Amino acid sequence: MHSARYEFDGRNGQHERIDFLTNKEKARSKNKTAIAIGVLVAVLVVAAVVAFLIWLFVFKENDDPTASSRRKPAVQLFSGHMKLLNQPYNQNYEDTSSPEFMDLAKKLESQLENHYQSDELLKEFYTKSMVTAFSEGVVAYYWSQFDIPVEELELVPEFSEERILEALEAGIQQSRSVQPDHIQIREITASMTDPRMARTPNAKECFFTLEATEEDQTFTSPGFPTAYPSRSRCQWQIRASEENVITVSFPFFHIEDDCSDDFVYIYDSLSPDESQAITKKCGQRPPTNPLEVVSSGNIMLINMITDGEVQRPGFNAVYKALPHPSVQKCGGVLTNAKGVISSPQHPSFYPPAMDCKWTIKVPSGQKVRLKFTMFRMKEPGVDVRVCHKDYVEALGNKYCGELSSLSLTSTTNEIIVNFHSDESFTDKGFMAEYSAFDPQNPCPNEFACFSGMCIAKELKCDGWNDCGDMSDEIKCSCGTDQFACNNGLCKPKLWICDRVNDCGDNSDEKACSCENNEWRCRNGQCMSQGVVCDGKMDCVDGSDEASCETSPGICSEFSFKCANGECVNKVNAECDRIDDCADKSDESFCDCGTRPYKLNRIVGGQNAELGEWPWQVSLHFQTYGHSCGASILSEKWLLSASHCFVTQSQENILPSNWQSYSGMQDQYKHDDVQRRSIHRIVPHPEYNMMTFDYDVALLELSEPLEFTNSIRPICLPSSSHVFPAGMSCWVTGWGALREGARAAQLLQKVSVKIINDTVCNTVTEGQVTSRMMCSGHLSGGMDACQGDSGGPLSCFEESGRWFQAGIVSWGEGCARRMKPGVYSRVTKLREWIKKETGI
Repeated sequence: MHSARYEFDGRNGQHERIDFLTNKEKARSKNKTAIAIGVLVAVLVVAAVVAFLIWLFVFKENDDPTASSRRKPAVQLFSGHMKLLNQPYNQNYEDTSSPEFMDLAKKLESQLENHYQSDELLKEFYTKSMVTAFSEGVVAYYWSQFDIPVEELELVPEFSEERILEALEAGIQQSRSVQPDHIQIREITASMTDPRMARTPNAKECFFTLEATEEDQTFTSPGFPTAYPSRSRCQWQIRASEENVITVSFPFFHIEDDCSDDFVYIYDSLSPDESQAITKKCGQRPPTNPLEVVSSGNIMLINMITDGEVQRPGFNAVYKALPHPSVQKCGGVLTNAKGVISSPQHPSFYPPAMDCKWTIKVPSGQKVRLKFTMFRMKEPGVDVRVCHKDYVEALGNKYCGELSSLSLTSTTNEIIVNFHSDESFTDKGFMAEYSAFDPQNPCPNEFACFSGMCIAKELKCDGWNDCGDMSDEIKCSCGTDQFACNNGLCKPKLWICDRVNDCGDNSDEKACSCENNEWRCRNGQCMSQGVVCDGKMDCVDGSDEASCETSPGICSEFSFKCANGECVNKVNAECDRIDDCADKSDESFCDCGTRPYKLNRIVGGQNAELGEWPWQVSLHFQTYGHSCGASILSEKWLLSASHCFVTQSQENILPSNWQSYSGMQDQYKHDDVQRRSIHRIVPHPEYNMMTFDYDVALLELSEPLEFTNSIRPICLPSSSHVFPAGMSCWVTGWGALREGARAAQLLQKVSVKIINDTVCNTVTEGQVTSRMMCSGHLSGGMDACQGDSGGPLSCFEESGRWFQAGIVSWGEGCARRMKPGVYSRVTKLREWIKKETGI
């Protein structure tokens, strides 16, 4: 936009009388003229706006054939069940084509229509009701539909569950007194339902009625195993004899990973009533974590909806009937010194409407420790601080949600554990180990956390919250090598002035070189606080503009470089699902770092599940078995460490001596594992065998990998990507479980923390270069070890993707105190990787 100067010359093309005015008269005349012109302009502007709006909403609407299609009529659907009074059950009701079913269904549908007549709004927009099934009791399952035209869409919020129920209950009360010949309804429910769930009882496409017996039977989604069709509306009604419940397991389950488009909804009912929902699932599940559900009664409904453009294989399901008592059995009095309790049907989903009570009683003078090895009771819309639906209750507290650690200790020799599930939404539940202990020595040779957990004594007062409740970090007498925070915590002196708020109250950073009103550049330089995000690169390294979206055009080592040469000053701009670059290059190569399988969080577990780390590779040397790790970058390229190949022996550098195994979990099981020979080994040309600098190597495969559920690439970070100190990441591999031990059979995972560069340089006595980083725990206990070399250090970002921060390189021993693992820093090696592979 440019500016222009406009002048008014007063000419209108007519001859006028010329009067000479005094200065005051001239001023008044000019004011009046200005006011008149201002009013005229304002009127014209208003008129123009009104005219435009009229044209936009009247004429333009008529001209645009797509305008009316932008707003669509609304369909409001409600489903539920009705319990009938004094109505004998007829087995023919289970046959939707029988005269008995159609006669009773028609009568109930007519009554539902009459009940809605008492509400003027519902009466006006009511379309139809449909009874879809009956079960013992007699219980009728139904849905009712209301269609709201485009011109009445503002009324949609008026269609609530409360309003529907009020109309139905009022109609039922009235019919009892006025029309005693009507079928008597003693209870009715109504729940707002996705209209896509509505099926007619005699639907011919993708509608099935199944009878569960004690023998395994199967059914599959349409198109399985190739791909289900889009816009599928499928329903399976499953029944069993009255004394049984139904269990359904899905040995294979792969639905698009977006539950708004494609999903499977399972109900403890024959109606898609959300108050009776067991679960709603999408995505992929590994064989080690199959979906398994159990009903509370002898009926179950499974709906499958697909609307997404991407079709997946679908599912294969196995169903059967189980005796009701065997499923409902739980709880009891336990007097053994140790044992295990779990939610009903664990590891399957627990049934709805369950209550269990365990009384664990150990000898007098002892107490009970209860340690949960798995806890998952997640439910939509539940406040985990209240746990008002499904929960475990012990020692006066309720627990729900997904917990990474939970350990309880009784105050006496007895503890009571209650488990409750309501009628809707279930989950995997819990498993817990209990044991008796001497309160005088609750954790022999270990430290006792307030929560009841036992941790190694070395972890107390080491600066890390190992207990989870900070009980190992309070009442500490700081050692000579520790700094006393103002809040009473002890932190290693190495953490002072490392630009990280380790204490939590910033007391470890207050006495540093920069004043409170100053900004410290990442190179340690102190600048005025005003330099931050001012659009100028004041720090030599440009760190004052590193995360400033208001600083376009400034390029520094912290900027993300777009393919077109532009710079984005935003922390970790790549693959965050936002187009920051004008050419969208920051989101161009982001088919990486995702785990297709849905995985459980196993509390305290270190064995990796199948598909948990799909980019992990095992490298076998000759006939010696596993020797090093690697990660998948693409179908043809792996990333590893140079020290695995550049050794005193020339045999290590020969590609023919190596085999790669992708998709492996167990070294002795090769099902679905892809073996590839190595075509070319590319160590970094500047790799130093003495210092381990530039410890990175690329491996080109002889033939490409086929990506599967358990074989996927990890994302490579850009050179500007930031992995902050204190960030929790994971190191994985088949290395030794402890120093001096032999390699592991099962893939192992260990959570480690990124250690800042100042501390890293100190604890390694200055041996790290800018191509290296430290990660681990300064207290020791958790680390990579021999055999993990070349494997990835994987970090999870808020974007939902995993990035490789490091490559296992070297360390002094394994998991020693103050000796963290040293990793090759991928961000510093990124340009070389791109040059060699094009990735």
